[in-house]
Amino acid sequence: MALHRANLPQTTSDVFLAYVGMETDLIFTQSIDLPGFASYPLLETEEGRELLRRYFREVMAVARASGLGVILESPTWVASRDRAEPLGYTPDQLDRLNTEAIALMAEVRQAEGDLPTVISANVGPRDDAYAPSEQMDAKEAERYHAAQMATLAKTDADLISAYTLAYPAEAIGIVRAAQKHNLPVIVSFTVETDGRLPTGTSLKEAIELVDSETEGYASYYMVNCAHPDHLAAPLEDTSRMPRLKGIIANASRCSHAELDEATELDAGNPEELGQQLADIRRSHPQISILGGCCGTDMRHMTHIAQNVS
Repeated sequence: MALHRANLPQTTSDVFLAYVGMETDLIFTQSIDLPGFASYPLLETEEGRELLRRYFREVMAVARASGLGVILESPTWVASRDRAEPLGYTPDQLDRLNTEAIALMAEVRQAEGDLPTVISANVGPRDDAYAPSEQMDAKEAERYHAAQMATLAKTDADLISAYTLAYPAEAIGIVRAAQKHNLPVIVSFTVETDGRLPTGTSLKEAIELVDSETEGYASYYMVNCAHPDHLAAPLEDTSRMPRLKGIIANASRCSHAELDEATELDAGNPEELGQQLADIRRSHPQISILGGCCGTDMRHMTHIAQNVS
């Protein structure tokens, strides 16, 4: 049974870690092929399931060592109809894999003891997160995401986390779909090097629009898939963005277009990344959910945890 959004432990002032850099780590450093950037097919084999367990345990160990909480992110970011169809997955198979992903996380949480641990059902955009070829309106977005949401509502997920969204209308649809199932939901937008969403909207405008169209239902907002250097402009607005609560950062300073073209991983500077996120936390204390996105691994997560604890 999902938690009521008012009872989510990460909505306190305590720091929680979140990690969504697994896919780039698997592809670039472990040479594991993930067609369509999909990690949920790993659930199909015991070897793949153990690989997922290892990542969950590792980020939990990092959090525990620094006395922090942890938000476990499910490998279901592209486990929706249009993203899965080219890989040959049917709707029934997607339902099963979304369900199995949350069950695996619940198993790990139970086995790892009393560490404050939140199970997040991770959902992603229908189209390219960096350059959507077509923007849905909110009603179409709600219809599209409704199927995955209905499945996740039957699991032990504590909340829905919509990551790497490029425009407000899709976020509105996701929030409305979650609300119909009484699921807590957070929205994480991505921004370009200028601090604006890929579609040109400012982060502040996007948050305000989603809140106004959904009666403020989202539990909070985050930014992901951007380097801290790219957040200088939007962070100037944080006094007027109290709803911004998390930054899940890229290791690389590259633009999204450059990352799309990259043939080698840019892991940046793990120590510097940890220090930058700690600086942001000190300057903007409402930001208490921190972690790593593309190009990061447990080195980055360790430096983040040690600097913000």
